[in-house]
Amino acid sequence: MPAPLRLPRSPTTRVEGVDAARGIALVGMFVAHVAPAVEQADLAAVIAFADERPRLLFALTAGIGLGLMTGGTQATADPASRSALRRRIAIRGILLILLGLAVIAYLRPLVFVILDVYGVAFLVMLPLLFLPARTALGAGIAGVVIAPIVVEAARRPPVAMGSDGALGLIPEWFLIGAYPVVVWVPVMLIGVGLARAGIHRPEVIARAAAASALVAVFALTSAAVLARSEGTVPRDAPVGGNVVLAASLQTAGNTAVAVLLVAATMTLTAFAVPRVRRVAGVALSPITAMGSMPLTIYTGHLVVIANAKTVRPDGVVTDDSWPLLVGLIIGSAVFAWTWRRFLGRGPLERVFGWASGWGRSGAGRRS
Repeated sequence: MPAPLRLPRSPTTRVEGVDAARGIALVGMFVAHVAPAVEQADLAAVIAFADERPRLLFALTAGIGLGLMTGGTQATADPASRSALRRRIAIRGILLILLGLAVIAYLRPLVFVILDVYGVAFLVMLPLLFLPARTALGAGIAGVVIAPIVVEAARRPPVAMGSDGALGLIPEWFLIGAYPVVVWVPVMLIGVGLARAGIHRPEVIARAAAASALVAVFALTSAAVLARSEGTVPRDAPVGGNVVLAASLQTAGNTAVAVLLVAATMTLTAFAVPRVRRVAGVALSPITAMGSMPLTIYTGHLVVIANAKTVRPDGVVTDDSWPLLVGLIIGSAVFAWTWRRFLGRGPLERVFGWASGWGRSGAGRRS
């Protein structure tokens, strides 16, 4: 009689540091989506900080989540279990694509929607889910360096790919959209590599933080120097050496910042002395709650901003508003904290878990 299929069991508690980092990414997206333009240089710099980094932080935590749900430091080895895990993740990816396309078609928010691209990235990750730590990290780091070069080449002359026609979504998803999968997947691979190396181990987090700090300082400083020397390069300008180098450095630096943020939240919630952990746990609990139900919070915020459009005196339709931004952050935090405190998993997380055959009992899930 064949042995019963055994999938990795989910613990009843989540990895709080990963959830906190994901919650920070959600807040960053809120800022990027609805913060009004400002003239003050300092405030504008803070808003600009939320332009690309939150999306890369989101991809990184998604990769960590995939690494944890496929076995953590000990990747699931049984072929039948691997097939079942891939099937469930594939179903989730397809559902995300359908949800994203539905949001775009029916809500028409004035922002780029992440959900469908997120689902495509899940599908691309299927053959890469069980890579060992060093392979995942090496492939991810190489991809983070190379992928932005490919993206810039695809967006600019002489290639200048378009997204028209029935198949226009394909280049939009993979290369020329706001969230190109060729960049997302390497960042997710770095997340898988961190999970395989042992994100719960202080020494792993310390090494990741030290390496990321060096990369962030070098890459972002170098990218800034190139930007000052080149000035603003029009989007229709031909691709050149400095353009692709700056894109590569910027993505590498922003990914390093994302790793640093995960290292910081893991340190505060798991590795600091008990008193610091307690204080950090309480202080971060609303953000952590948001990060524990990212699908619910992200989709909910799209519903809100789609219904918050206004027309400016110059006739431009906008959803930018400081009150809306504050309301999104506070409202999402209060909702997530309350729901998690009394009901556990987020509502959309429950639906997707049930539909993919994972978590139908409503038990807690790994981050």
